[in-house]
Amino acid sequence: MLVWNPVTDENRKETEGLRRRAFLLTMGVSVILAFDQATKALVASRLVPGESIEVVPGLLHFTLVHNTGMAFGLLSGSDIPFKSVFVTLLSLAALAAVMYYAVRSPRGETTTLLGLTFILGGALGNILDRAHLGYVIDFVDVFYRDTHWPAFNLADSSICVGVGLLLLESLRKHEPAIGREPEPEVAGGSGRGEP
Repeated sequence: MLVWNPVTDENRKETEGLRRRAFLLTMGVSVILAFDQATKALVASRLVPGESIEVVPGLLHFTLVHNTGMAFGLLSGSDIPFKSVFVTLLSLAALAAVMYYAVRSPRGETTTLLGLTFILGGALGNILDRAHLGYVIDFVDVFYRDTHWPAFNLADSSICVGVGLLLLESLRKHEPAIGREPEPEVAGGSGRGEP
């Protein structure tokens, strides 16, 4: 005789949801990682460090930079002992936290999963450079006159897009519902059943 067990059914749905999110995450991260590594390899094969190619006159060049610091050159000019190890360990810790959150993100939060996918893909791209080369290949050089934004790459851009998506999702969750009446407060308490 078959007996329906709601706990088992719920566990099965949760497991299927985790597998689906992990699969989508893996596919998305793989695509971002492939594009990041391909663009870095292309630029490194065509330019020597410091060499530039003009893309948009007065605004954008491709300039090969070996970044020993973090995203957008943070810490690249400092001589901290074991900087490479420190930056790699910090990146791996952040990566592990984002991976955990991505797999555990609630079902139906597509924007959150997409944002985390962009962050993971970008973080992995830069960690691979650091582990393999000891530095990150940056090449996008945006500037106006004498003012330059620190050189960056597709991985850095991906991380920024991911953070932007998470911020948008956070704002969307916290915006007040239009036309909804506020819940009445219960006299003598906080409205949560407290005395």
